[in-house]
Amino acid sequence: MSETLSQPVVLSDSAVKRINAILAKSDGAPSLRISVEGGGCSGFSYKYDLTDDREADDLVIERDGARVVVDPVSLVYLEGSVVDFVDDMMGQSFQIRNPNAVASCGCGTSFTV
Repeated sequence: MSETLSQPVVLSDSAVKRINAILAKSDGAPSLRISVEGGGCSGFSYKYDLTDDREADDLVIERDGARVVVDPVSLVYLEGSVVDFVDDMMGQSFQIRNPNAVASCGCGTSFTV
């Protein structure tokens, strides 16, 4: 997996491929927004949205045509994370390997810091 670890948030090869496929099918949304919200079974949850909106203080991650935006509040919780896309017997999903999470739920979409 080729990753640039100097980035605050890194996209895996499989995440880049899936993001590009999703954005190609969207109605002009140029970015995938990843954010962190309160809630979920472990305290915080990840949220994914297609968007064409970008704020001046958003982190923009671009790799091989895939574009992800992260707001500054969410970045505090996502710093050092790797965004991956997994296709296995349990299904397909984005998974975030987050070094800040001290616990997470079984579904992988909720975490505790």
